[in-house]
Amino acid sequence: MTALLETRGVWQRFGGLVANSDVSISVGRGEIVGLIGPNGAGKSTLFNLIAGVLPPTQGSILFDGEDVTHMPAAERCQRGVGRTFQVVKSFETMTVIDNVIVGALVRNTVMREARRKAHEVLEFTGLATRAHVLASDLVPAEKRRLEVARALATEPKLLLLDEVLTGLTPTEAQTGVALVRKVRDTGITVLMVEHVMEIVMPLVDRAIVLDLGKVLVEGKPADVVRDPKVISAYLGDRHAVGA
Repeated sequence: MTALLETRGVWQRFGGLVANSDVSISVGRGEIVGLIGPNGAGKSTLFNLIAGVLPPTQGSILFDGEDVTHMPAAERCQRGVGRTFQVVKSFETMTVIDNVIVGALVRNTVMREARRKAHEVLEFTGLATRAHVLASDLVPAEKRRLEVARALATEPKLLLLDEVLTGLTPTEAQTGVALVRKVRDTGITVLMVEHVMEIVMPLVDRAIVLDLGKVLVEGKPADVVRDPKVISAYLGDRHAVGA
């Protein structure tokens, strides 16, 4: 499987703090890959590096065969990197459809085409009946879906999902899981950050576990959850307290 995304020896330092330490990962075309790890593991920082929010202190990032290490976020979006945000960033005073049109305008400069694309995406994400509602009136689960819809409207090759299933009820989470599968079925590669392992493990083809900014282990979900290093990273402190 050819890699759509690769990070090679990526470091990110903020002053004396090392958020990512020599991270080399690859995501193959058509995969759903979970980037997991405890809070503070460096997941969101790595996401920001991949999306182009900031350049890495060291190392390189390749996307679709091109070195994009120093390419700004808007250009990466043009190349096919779409993303959602952990803290929902919808335009609250705009309608749902207008939020999605903003994403669609990345590819379609003709407003009629952008609107058509937005309607298509709202249908796909199950938000069509909410098209003319203000974003501020959506319930949290719908706001998460709106984030996905806006990212999909940019027509990404790679969709970065940042804790898109976090904070949802079990039913909402299952709807979210079904949507992620549907996205992959259209040929879009998915890299998702989650720290709720029970939700993400049945969904992903492969899991990459970060801990303290480093890749701790990667592999098939069933192997990863049984790995002693992973159990220790997630449960070690609690076990130590109870010891």
